Amino acid sequence: MLFRSETIIGRLMRVTIVEDNKVLANGIAHQLRDKGHAVNLLHDGQTALDFLKQEEADILVLDINLPRLDGFKILSSLRKSGSNVPVLLLTARGDLQDRVKGLNSGADDYLVKPFDMEELEARLRALARRKPLSGQDIVKYGPLSFDRAGRKLSALNKEIVMPRKELSIFECFFEHQNQIVSKAQLADYIYGVGSDIDERVIETHISRLRKKLLPHHVTIKVARGLGYMMHVKK
Repeated sequence: MLFRSETIIGRLMRVTIVEDNKVLANGIAHQLRDKGHAVNLLHDGQTALDFLKQEEADILVLDINLPRLDGFKILSSLRKSGSNVPVLLLTARGDLQDRVKGLNSGADDYLVKPFDMEELEARLRALARRKPLSGQDIVKYGPLSFDRAGRKLSALNKEIVMPRKELSIFECFFEHQNQIVSKAQLADYIYGVGSDIDERVIETHISRLRKKLLPHHVTIKVARGLGYMMHVKK
């Protein structure tokens, strides 16, 4: 497989991978995380479906042959629930009947194993271009403006430059307004479910983000033993 250094898609995304071949799954996840994307990694069908009912993804990479619940059933359940997440099916099955069944079940694309990573990247790029952003592209939070499509944070039309991990933390807080967010939730959001991240790394990101937001009257408070909450200072 080829592992290229160029960005897969124009903006950072949350990609959920459901694949029971852990070597393959970890290889794809490593490639995406190396480029700054958050990756949720799951290995059995029922766990994946339960997760996807609770958590959003920008793109779903879904194997067909999975323990407990196959990819076709996961896909069918998601579409019946109204989910329009772009889905790329992965499978060792290459016959026409399975391809047709996958597409009829609501898949957006189909890739037969073994495949080259370059082809996977091309298909993910195509799916990302097709996916519309929900709601407004630019949203307000106190004096701040957050461009969700371009992933830029600004105040008074001047960009607040920060590393992508800190921007992801802001995005997580923004999506959980007036709620306490735990370190585990932040780690899952930034690095993806299944990643093994020291909590001190999250604390460092929080500290740096807090310093950048304070001049704009936005602060991050600690809820001891529970997590953090972002709010606009009165």
